[in-house]
Amino acid sequence: MESIWSEEVTIPPRKEMIGGLNTQVAVIGAGMAGLLTAFFLTGRGYNVIVLEAERIAGGQTKHTTAKITGQHGLIYDKLIRNCGMEKAGLYAEANESAIREYQKIIEEKNIECDFQRLPSFLYSEKHAEPLMAEADAAAALGIKAYFTRKNKLPFPTAGAVCFEDQAQFHPLKFIRAIGEGLTVFENSRVISVKQHVIYTERGTVTAENIVFATHYPFINAPGFYFIRQHQERSYVLALSNAEKLDGMYYGIDKEALSFRNSGDILLLGGGAHRTGENREGGSYEMLRKEARKLYPNATEIAHWSAQDCMPHDEIPFIGKYSKFRPYWYVATGFKKWGMTSSMISAMLISDLIQGKENKYAELFKPQRFYCRASMKNLLKDLGKSTKGLVKGSFHFPFSSVEKLPEGHGGIVRKGLKRYGVYKDEQGIIHQISAKCPHMGCELEWNPDELSWDCPCHGSRYDYDGKLLDNPAQINKHYTEND
Repeated sequence: MESIWSEEVTIPPRKEMIGGLNTQVAVIGAGMAGLLTAFFLTGRGYNVIVLEAERIAGGQTKHTTAKITGQHGLIYDKLIRNCGMEKAGLYAEANESAIREYQKIIEEKNIECDFQRLPSFLYSEKHAEPLMAEADAAAALGIKAYFTRKNKLPFPTAGAVCFEDQAQFHPLKFIRAIGEGLTVFENSRVISVKQHVIYTERGTVTAENIVFATHYPFINAPGFYFIRQHQERSYVLALSNAEKLDGMYYGIDKEALSFRNSGDILLLGGGAHRTGENREGGSYEMLRKEARKLYPNATEIAHWSAQDCMPHDEIPFIGKYSKFRPYWYVATGFKKWGMTSSMISAMLISDLIQGKENKYAELFKPQRFYCRASMKNLLKDLGKSTKGLVKGSFHFPFSSVEKLPEGHGGIVRKGLKRYGVYKDEQGIIHQISAKCPHMGCELEWNPDELSWDCPCHGSRYDYDGKLLDNPAQINKHYTEND
């Protein structure tokens, strides 16, 4: 189902690319990060082309909850301990500057996008101590933050950290406005990039500088981002006739919920899991159960899901893609905070391309390695990827399609080959290869979204083989004869 953003706003279509183009800057990806980067560079006189695989804002941007905030869970106390006061302070300052930059653009361009300044709360139903520590850490870094036991959630809490003067908006209204003067080619999927040449389904683009704003980088080497982050999915319900809150809320407990209003609509989020690890399903049903309990008079008007890249040290990768490609740039690893991170990416990358100094460059530099912050998650992700690669040798599939129940998906063996098979409610068979084309991991069935998800790196396909999420770039139906 579409998000409320997509239901409320239609962005006019753009033409497809015709090959053989030359430009100063090519941006791959027309989501918030890519379009903001193009917006800044175009405003500074650069010739910029944006290449989009499908539609403008058709990926994660239209699935965001659109909070513009520097409150990113229990982050600042951890950053101080793992990276030091200076880097933690730069992280806080960068996110606060992103909020201010959104407001500046919106006011200068007179953009009607429901932008609103309001507090953001980090809450727990059980534990006050980590919230107190986070409030102290944030305040020490100059953030207007404090611990409080007062909030408007419809259940008791142990307390909350309040970040004052954060923001929220309608992302597609904003995108529609800033995209008007930009050169964007839709339905122009990039297949590969070699040095300065971009190869698409419709020809080539040669660019002096190339920006990868594709959510998850699809070029494995150089860069090796596939071993430096993993992907997670989370789910949202849009509810009418629910109580209006006094700000945005995000929980720190396991299976906690997030809340924000959009006008008279309440967005209730949660159910997060690593991509490819939702075999039993139930994420939407969990949210619906909570909605019935908390807001018995509310009505669900929409539901959708989003995918997030989770870097090992919890800091986005923004800057030069690799020292071996100094003219490539990347923006990825936004965790669950894509709106502020997109703005930081655009400001930082546009400065780097111009050769301007940016004080946040070292903090977000993709070539960094903060051992203390990264090692535990690095080892965990390597274990998950190894398991996904060898799973086909140990996981016993269905021996035949007939044994697969209607309305279910599962791995089925046919001879020596393994297939992802979905048998719909009418008994019709939908079959694709069980192997992810990105790096060969075995796909897992996601019953909440009727999709095949890769547990290694997060690529996703629908049950007929259409690509839903990268890093895989092959968009085709895998049949028995492939």
